[in-house]
Amino acid sequence: MAGTESLLPTPAQSSLVLSVELHAHSAASYDGRDSVDMLLERAAAVGLDALAVTDHDEVSANDVLVDRAPEYGLVGIPGVEVSSAAGHVLGLNVTDAIEPGLPFDETIERIRDQSGIAVVPHPFQEMRSGVLANVGKAELRAADAVEVYNSRLVTGYSNRQARRFAERYNLPITAGSDAHVSDMVGRAVTLVDAEDPTVESICDAVADGRTTLQTRRTPWLVSARQAYGNTRRRIRLALDGLFS
Repeated sequence: MAGTESLLPTPAQSSLVLSVELHAHSAASYDGRDSVDMLLERAAAVGLDALAVTDHDEVSANDVLVDRAPEYGLVGIPGVEVSSAAGHVLGLNVTDAIEPGLPFDETIERIRDQSGIAVVPHPFQEMRSGVLANVGKAELRAADAVEVYNSRLVTGYSNRQARRFAERYNLPITAGSDAHVSDMVGRAVTLVDAEDPTVESICDAVADGRTTLQTRRTPWLVSARQAYGNTRRRIRLALDGLFS
């Protein structure tokens, strides 16, 4: 892939580097379209080793993910994208739902209570619920890692802000495709220097900062189709609520 970035002091300190998608949504998200199987099929087709499904405030896809991932030769990482009071926070290795609307620091604690790690996605993009609209940079440093490349950002400026922030404070970094349709999976990949091909080992390596990034921006036509689909789904859900 193009656009390889690194904060590693050495290329790798173990013999196992896994290619991982850490930010993807299934149809269980209010704004997702495709099934878990479609996400897994795409992940396998583009050569990934592991896939996290991080639906918005929803964990119902996790059981299917963990059960089906080995059939595709993948590690399935259960996750969630929590709508904290400050903005979005990814919980990786999280299987139980976390109440939305909690303070940022409490959301991180709830993730860690499940032995998960807290990764803050697109923190500098306020229009997409980036947390820095509501918390200070000192609070952001409490996260286990920061997503410094989100493939759906239009100009890339917010990505650069996140990257500079992570470098300044020596924070672990990740990338994420923020995929809401299967075609988007694998656009922004985190290469993880893990000891074993397991969820726990991958998350430990991310929190330790043993990552490199392979990044490509999502084509604007793909993002436009996804946004159009989101609008249609929201209208349908609103109408269903009115007439149910």
